[in-house]
Amino acid sequence: MSRRKSFSLIACSVALFLIVAVGAVGCSSKPSVSLYKIGVVLSASGPSAPLGTSEQNSIRLLESQINDQGGVDGVKVSFIIEDDQSDPAKASVAATKLITQDQVLALIGSSTTGATLAMAPIVEKNQVPLVSMAAGVKVTQPPQKWIFSVAPSDALVTQKVLIYLRDTLKVKTIAILHDANAYGTGGSDELKAKAPAYNIQIVADESYGSADTDMTPQLTKIQPTNAQALVVWGTNPGPASVAKNMQELNMTIPFVGSSGIANQKFIELAGSAANGVVFAASKLIIPSSIPAGSAWAKSVNEFSAAYKKAYGVNIDTFAAHGWDSGNMVVNAIKSVGADSAKIQSELQSVTDYPGVDGVFTYTATNHSGLKVDALMMVKIVNGQWVEVK
Repeated sequence: MSRRKSFSLIACSVALFLIVAVGAVGCSSKPSVSLYKIGVVLSASGPSAPLGTSEQNSIRLLESQINDQGGVDGVKVSFIIEDDQSDPAKASVAATKLITQDQVLALIGSSTTGATLAMAPIVEKNQVPLVSMAAGVKVTQPPQKWIFSVAPSDALVTQKVLIYLRDTLKVKTIAILHDANAYGTGGSDELKAKAPAYNIQIVADESYGSADTDMTPQLTKIQPTNAQALVVWGTNPGPASVAKNMQELNMTIPFVGSSGIANQKFIELAGSAANGVVFAASKLIIPSSIPAGSAWAKSVNEFSAAYKKAYGVNIDTFAAHGWDSGNMVVNAIKSVGADSAKIQSELQSVTDYPGVDGVFTYTATNHSGLKVDALMMVKIVNGQWVEVK
């Protein structure tokens, strides 16, 4: 073989190698990493700890399951959890730390609407997707590109509550007592905006501080009105104090609550005053209410069994929020790898995903994902949850 032919053959071989190598790199849509890091901000302490504790339990359980099964395509997943201590300012600091120092691919959190809203400018600026576990309507309305939620929004919950007030209780007048924080105020605003369409008049609207333990002053203002029901919008411990104060004042009008009391902590805190309270909640807390044999029912049953085995207690709404948000992010990473922009796009394309909170579909104009049929009305009878038919 001549030297010229030999050189040509070598050149062709090198060129072919480069084409194959470049093609292999170009075909790979998943950047190579040694660890998938996901940031989590939640309220493990402070007034909102009853929410954050359940959420944290779920996320730790999910992390263990994923890594015990080899991770995502052989890569371990790390959920880096920060406690915001039920303080929006601390949630903002935690989000900044997770993004800039830990360099997480996505964020989950927080437990409360106020804390989530405090994190919003940070994720928008850094273009890191956030899956919230808070229900405040302002979290997802108007939609922000980088923020999603797994919690049934106030828009859905107020709709469910107003239907119950009109069709089941058949009341014409109500009073509202709400937490003065972002979640409580948002719920009150939604009720006031929608009530006229249900032929319901609001005759009183009172608020309380998140740390307040005695709502007697507000209730004594409501008591003389012609309110036929009291709608309480807040998360524990506030609503439990309202229930006990109503019992002390011999107030017998129905107590109708938001999904913020959809856990056993409300019953524990309110004691006998919890009996008779009705609230809106995800159907997951009474699994038999979910269509048997559906993918949604399968998700709830599997999660319920795993959670009970790990922690010895039943799942609640907030445990579901942790599980669904964690799975949403991990599933996106499975599809697109370590790319925050692609994770956002993947989340926005989720369609008919059977989570635990319900069946999710996100679009560019809908980042809350659920429909009102994910909800039910629940009554507390002898310390137990009973579906209101």
